[in-house]
Amino acid sequence: MAVVKVWGRGQLTIPASLRKELRLDEETTLSVVKAGEALVLTPKKLIGDAVAKKAARELKKTGLTLDDLLRDLEKQRRRYNRERYGG
Repeated sequence: MAVVKVWGRGQLTIPASLRKELRLDEETTLSVVKAGEALVLTPKKLIGDAVAKKAARELKKTGLTLDDLLRDLEKQRRRYNRERYGG
């Protein structure tokens, strides 16, 4: 396991062996995600947070709540099951 020190304005240096193995270069942008007490760095763009933030903005704009969506989802499931399986 590599150990790095945070310096300057929160900067750190990823060891050369890891940069080479992961094909990271000076142009690579990393996403940083807090997972409990750990930070996860990934060169792949994580869209989950962006999607969640966009959904929250849209919900707020329309005045809907998560409870509203869950209630409607349950209603749609019942309707689907009734249409699909009868009863």
